[in-house]
Formats: sequence, C-alpha cells, structure tokens
Amino acid sequence: MIIDQLEQLWTGLIDLSSKLVIPDWGSLVGLLPIFLVVGVLGPLLTLLALAWFLYVVRRPRLATAYRDPRRPAPLGDDGRPAFPVGEPYSPSEAMIYEPGATRSASGDQLVVACPKCGLVRPAVQDICGNCGLSFTLRPSTITIHPAGPPPGGAAAA
Repeated sequence: MIIDQLEQLWTGLIDLSSKLVIPDWGSLVGLLPIFLVVGVLGPLLTLLALAWFLYVVRRPRLATAYRDPRRPAPLGDDGRPAFPVGEPYSPSEAMIYEPGATRSASGDQLVVACPKCGLVRPAVQDICGNCGLSFTLRPSTITIHPAGPPPGGAAAA
C-alpha cells in the first residue's frame, strides 16, 4: 500500500519533469502573442506613461502673482493725495482700496466720496446721507499678472 503510493508519487514527478524538459511546442507557440504583449508592448507602454508623467511634472509654467488690490493715491497739484470718487480709500495711509473693502490693512475704517454730491462717508454705508444716492461697492475680479518680466528680459516687453 505504501509502495503503491510512492510509485504514484514517483510517476507524477516523472510526468511533471517530462513536461518541463520536453515542452509541448504547439501550446508554447500559441502563447507567443501573449509573450509579445507582456514582454514588448508592456515595457513600451510603461515608458510612454513615464515620459508623459515627467512632462506633466516638469513642463514650464507661467509664474503668476496676485495683484495687490491697494494702490497709492495720485498726488494733486498741491502735493496732497487726490482720492477718486466712488472708491474706498484711507486718508491716513493715502491708499486707494478695491471696491467692497471696508477696512484698511492697518484696521482703520475706509471712507468713500459720493459720485453725485462728493460727500465723504464711511465705506460701510450704501446710501449717501446728503443726496440719497444708493450704490453698492462690489469687489472686482481677482487680477493676476506675471510675477516677473517676460522671457527675454524687460527689453522684450
């Protein structure tokens, strides 16, 4: 009984080794397209995907920065700042702020001159106390610009 089992095990090992030593060439030739896909197209597609990834990571990008919504007030003929009507400004800083701003960078309350009568009022009020003009200051869109000169230097601009 044990001898029969050992004989079966030995016969199974010989059959397995004969398949490894003497392969079935017909079935191996049938597997050739799979070997080509795995061995040739696989590495080519991998290299193509890697090249695309490196391009996406390393491609040059336009360096941009946000424009400061504040700007200095222009000086009038008398040398004092001239503030435009309808835009919030800070008289202590002599800076004009974006529409919709109510506080300066230092925390002071901004004021705005009425476009109709010229009365200066706090920027938080929507209605002029003198003429009754109602206008709401809304923030403008965020403007971005290149962070530095164009390629080729400032002379190219």
